[in-house]
Amino acid sequence: MSQVCDICGKGKTVGGHITRRGLAKKKGGIGMHVVKNTKRTFSPNLQRIRCRVNGGVSRLKVCTACIRSDKITKA
Repeated sequence: MSQVCDICGKGKTVGGHITRRGLAKKKGGIGMHVVKNTKRTFSPNLQRIRCRVNGGVSRLKVCTACIRSDKITKA
């Protein structure tokens, strides 16, 4: 199943998750050290809603940013 907004084309993006270990300096330790750096994906917040398209009604996968900015009209 596609994780892409039908209106703006927003899709999954790739980022990183940093795992740190140790006691923070302000808590009396020697500082937080990076132990692991792994890849992760960020998914868009997609909703399946009924929209008016070309005079008819159809279901689209739309991100919440497009819903809030009124780029679609709900049916």
